[in-house]
Amino acid sequence: MENTNIWCWIIPALVGIICAILGYLLGKGNKEIIDNSEDLQLWKDKNSKLTTDKDQLTAKNTQLQADLDTCRAKAKEAAKAVVTPPVAAMAPTPTQDAGIAFDAAAAKAVFGKKVKQDDLKLVEGIGPKIEGLFHTFDIKTWKALSEATVAKCQEVLNSGGERYRIHDPSSWPMQAKMCYEGKWADLQKWQSEHKHGKL
Repeated sequence: MENTNIWCWIIPALVGIICAILGYLLGKGNKEIIDNSEDLQLWKDKNSKLTTDKDQLTAKNTQLQADLDTCRAKAKEAAKAVVTPPVAAMAPTPTQDAGIAFDAAAAKAVFGKKVKQDDLKLVEGIGPKIEGLFHTFDIKTWKALSEATVAKCQEVLNSGGERYRIHDPSSWPMQAKMCYEGKWADLQKWQSEHKHGKL
């Protein structure tokens, strides 16, 4: 019985040793070395190219940002150089405009009432509220109104709301030009012939 007991230990031990030796011999003979050096070099090259591209794009971005900053600085300088004169400076004075001077006495003689220079209400169809609308658009003189387009006059009227849109400003620049040029008799005649400014 003791012999059987020893063999129970020896046989599995021998089988295990034999299997280990066979496994070692088989594994040693089948070792295959996989060479990935080409793939590794390919990926290294791609990584290097991407790094170079990134550096070039960063340099271009920096240059573009510098160009943009330069353009902005030039635009600011140009904006500072363009100075819009105040409205009072834009309004012509009688001595500045080819000798056209406002003659209050001549205007009073034609209209029978005192006429103030650059009173837009002298233009038939313009009342105090419409004159106020024109003033908000910096049209404060007869000359400025005479140079305004009919579309601009309509825009001024539209800004006042629905009740002002019914007015017809088509003759207002022409009437303002007569005022500005001191053609009082012509203005008075035109207004009377056209039913107080209505065609």
